[in-house]
Amino acid sequence: MTHPGAESARTLPTRARDVPAAFAERFNSGDARAVRELYEEGAVFVPESGAAVRGADAVARENAGFLGLGLPIAVRPRQVHVAGDVALLTVDWEIEGKASGTATDVVRRGEDGHWRYVIDSPFGGV
Repeated sequence: MTHPGAESARTLPTRARDVPAAFAERFNSGDARAVRELYEEGAVFVPESGAAVRGADAVARENAGFLGLGLPIAVRPRQVHVAGDVALLTVDWEIEGKASGTATDVVRRGEDGHWRYVIDSPFGGV
C-alpha cells in the first residue's frame, strides 16, 4: 500500500489508452484520493444497478465500496477509440475473486493534456 499523500508523485495519463492502467495502479494502492484524481468534477458513474451518480464526490463514494474490499484489480483494455479529445474505452476488469465485468468508459483530455474519466460504467459491457 502507498501512503496517503503519495499521489502527488503520480502523474495523470497523457494518452487515453493509459487510463485503465493508471486506474489499476491507483486502485491497488488503496488511496481513494489518488483514484478520485482520475475523474472530472462532473463525472458520471454507472453502478451495476444502472442508477447513475454524478460528480467526483459521488463517484468516489461508489468506488469506496470496491476499494473497501482491499483486493487488487486487474484491467485488460479491449478497445480504445480516440476522436480528438474524447475516447471510448472497453475494458475487462477483475477484482481478485470478488467481482468482474467489462467496462464501457468515456475519457476526455483536459486543458492540462491529461485524460480523466467522464463516464465510468464498470458493468457497461453486459
